[in-house]
Amino acid sequence: MGKALDRSAGQKQADGSDSRDWRRGMSNHVAYALLVYTGIHIFVTVGAMKDTGMKSLSLLALVILVVGIIPACRAFERRWVNLSNESAADPALAPAFRRDLILLWGLAIGLPFAFTGIFRFIASVI
Repeated sequence: MGKALDRSAGQKQADGSDSRDWRRGMSNHVAYALLVYTGIHIFVTVGAMKDTGMKSLSLLALVILVVGIIPACRAFERRWVNLSNESAADPALAPAFRRDLILLWGLAIGLPFAFTGIFRFIASVI
């Protein structure tokens, strides 16, 4: 494999310059975001089940969100995985990478709370 694939994101090259592999960086962030998302979602869903007593609806919500978040995260990753070796280390992609990270982490952290809020609202109406 090429040297660009062997270096992890943010490692120093032999000449002392910084090199990022945007592909590896995004894959790592997607994996961690899925773990954080799942943990938060389970935590807030269990709380909602206790508060509302509607276990079936909250479990259905959990399944729907897990099924929906995986393709969304895969879309983030797909954009970066398909880069060439040269593009994968291009510092000009830093703003786009940062934008995608903000969106990814915003969804991973915010979506479970937003969806649980909607679920609680529906449960209070029913």
